[in-house]
Amino acid sequence: MAPYHIRKYRESDRKWVVGLLSQGMAEHVPATFWQLLKLPRTLILLLGGPLVLLLVSGSWLLALVFSLSLFPALWFLARKPWNIFVDMALHTDMSDITKSYLSERGSCFWVAESEEKVVGSVGALPVDDPTLREKRLQLFHLFVDTEYRRQGIAKALVRTVLQFARDQGYSEVVLETGTIQLSAMALYESMGFQRTGQFFFCIWARLVALHTVSFIYHLPSAQAGGL
Repeated sequence: MAPYHIRKYRESDRKWVVGLLSQGMAEHVPATFWQLLKLPRTLILLLGGPLVLLLVSGSWLLALVFSLSLFPALWFLARKPWNIFVDMALHTDMSDITKSYLSERGSCFWVAESEEKVVGSVGALPVDDPTLREKRLQLFHLFVDTEYRRQGIAKALVRTVLQFARDQGYSEVVLETGTIQLSAMALYESMGFQRTGQFFFCIWARLVALHTVSFIYHLPSAQAGGL
């Protein structure tokens, strides 16, 4: 297991962090594709579409071409929500990480570094909602390079955010992740995060039944001891 350390983001880290974002989203496309294939409406289309064409046209070839053409279309659908997420991030908070996360108190962005390269990332921004009774921090962009997983890096990054939240006087930490990201959900729940709801973050996610799950972590009071 290669040693690593967690530090604040520097501008020279940008290419690594963007790479982690793109890699982290792309790796969920196959699982999303298989989930899409199992949906009842997809099965009806895959089985019923060619059958209808065969009955109407009498052509096995046309039915076969139709069936084969469906798979690239379904793969496109499986990729679309993840591509939208990356595009949204690169045009919002990730367009200028220093400005978004490091220009004011109460927010921060960290990277995990190992063997002179960035292998993990996580960010945190305050939730801007005047209706909230508690001061709340949101965790963003937790990613770990595939070659450096199962070494405790993701947990260490989450703990870094939780400690930062406590030091800054936050009462709660929230985050969102996809239902397809099973290892991420397991990590958060093992660390004490609780589910609060789920939703579709875009129409493409609804089409492939890709729910986003919301989590919350209630920070203990200063008198209750460490995290």
